[in-house]
Amino acid sequence: MKAKKILSLLAFPSLILFLFLIGFIFREQLLGIFSSPEKLKVWISSTGIRAPLVFIAVQTVQVIVFFIPGEIPQVAGGYLFGVWLGSILSVIGIALGSIVDFLLSRLMGVPFAHALFKRDKVEKVRKIAKSPRAKLVFFLFFLIPGIPKDILCYAAGLTAMKLHIFLLLSLLGRLPGIAGSALMGDAAAGKRWILAGSILVISTILFILGYFFRSKIQNMLERFSTWD
Repeated sequence: MKAKKILSLLAFPSLILFLFLIGFIFREQLLGIFSSPEKLKVWISSTGIRAPLVFIAVQTVQVIVFFIPGEIPQVAGGYLFGVWLGSILSVIGIALGSIVDFLLSRLMGVPFAHALFKRDKVEKVRKIAKSPRAKLVFFLFFLIPGIPKDILCYAAGLTAMKLHIFLLLSLLGRLPGIAGSALMGDAAAGKRWILAGSILVISTILFILGYFFRSKIQNMLERFSTWD
């Protein structure tokens, strides 16, 4: 148990260190690539027939390494592949990343999750997962913009929730945001600037509202999960 606890504490930092070293070696290329959806599009396009697989890999990594913003790849997906295929590829990549997060936490245990996030936040998610309305609340957490999703993926692995249930709830909740980002990218690719700008304004407003009221929303959903 002691060895497992030590491994739990070291697993994620080791992964981050490895990715940091890769990022440092290729820092100039990566800074250019991830600075905008357009540059990410150019880089993925340059991979030829492997472009869909490269895009899925990018989405998977950005979910695992949770401080990488996911909006840029989602917009780039629509820019590169159109609304439908871009959304589908994003869903596949995000699903793979979410599965890795969930299984890593389930394998490594509570110390692993506590090493990544504040203890009280992890325990709140575990408490919600035991409530009668756990499925609905999880779905709403993923649906509402501005609320951090990353902790849900890791903390869910510490609960009794089945992987396929968690995956379904998380993807359904994320789907409007994924499709909206892909539509914005597709509109930008077609130079439909009014549509792209309108989506950007709406999504920004929703994100800001969700972000600034996230504590109240989270507390409200937590209370809702335990109502009789």
